[in-house]
Amino acid sequence: MNHFDLTNHFLIAMPTLADPNFSRTVTYICAHNDEGAMGIVINRPLDIELGEVLAQMDLAAVDPNISARPVYQGGPVHTDRGFVLHRPARDWGSTISVTAEVGVSTSRDILEAISTGEGPTDSLVALGYAGWGAGQLEQEMADNAWLSGPADLAIVFETPSELRWERAASLIGVDLAAMSSDVGHA
Repeated sequence: MNHFDLTNHFLIAMPTLADPNFSRTVTYICAHNDEGAMGIVINRPLDIELGEVLAQMDLAAVDPNISARPVYQGGPVHTDRGFVLHRPARDWGSTISVTAEVGVSTSRDILEAISTGEGPTDSLVALGYAGWGAGQLEQEMADNAWLSGPADLAIVFETPSELRWERAASLIGVDLAAMSSDVGHA
């Protein structure tokens, strides 16, 4: 077992992190163990709406508000696959339980339920996920690429996506605006 487990934590990109996949992102870590880590980036809305994803699956939302929901770029791995971060953590066809309260599902049935208004109370639909191999995330943490702290589900499900990076950092007492990318060049 890891000396630290970041499951149900936010991974907050440092302002200096230049990787275009993760610059200024907040990733919700869904699983973290000796084999690696998996998470969903929660603050990168794509230029597509949920209605378009549903239509590709021959589904139609019963409510225009459902169709208009943003779809997020969950990370650079399997960007052709949908991942639904949701609460409550009811077991859908293919669900990973993150906590007693939160799950991640990849099966069609959860999207069918969302389209009819019978899905989970809260959900975030993403294409792709972020993945790290064994020891990779630990090394990136040691290299100061990331801040981390316990996740706040209000940031995942209720905060406007453009505010999530700063709010997640402020949870752990960090003001990202005060951190210059020129650290050490005073």
